[in-house]
Amino acid sequence: QVQLVESGGGLVQAGGSLRLSCLASGRTFSDYAMGWFRQAPGKEREFVASINWNGLRTSYTDSVKGRFAISRDNAKSTVYLQMNSLKAEDTAVYYCAASMSSWSYSSSESTDFGSWGQGTQVTVSS
Repeated sequence: QVQLVESGGGLVQAGGSLRLSCLASGRTFSDYAMGWFRQAPGKEREFVASINWNGLRTSYTDSVKGRFAISRDNAKSTVYLQMNSLKAEDTAVYYCAASMSSWSYSSSESTDFGSWGQGTQVTVSS
């Protein structure tokens, strides 16, 4: 399996921005679609965004459309999540995930993702 390490989380005021990064290792990065999920306290993990192997197909949950952008750099084996206009309800642990089964498209189903990072905390103060 591919190993994933997230970074870039932190504390930010509402309206601010953060960029999360996820570095992959152990396998060929371009064999995988990549996704970001999040889990807030007391809530189930939810899909945020995903991107297919070449970056030409992306998906977003409705609550982040127009504010978040997912991208990838296959040469650096890294996927990014640019988060703008952050809101208090974006506070959560953000997880990076890799999917080999959905490499050609951008799945929103957590069951399609077989490798997960440890997560990075994002806290948005209102």
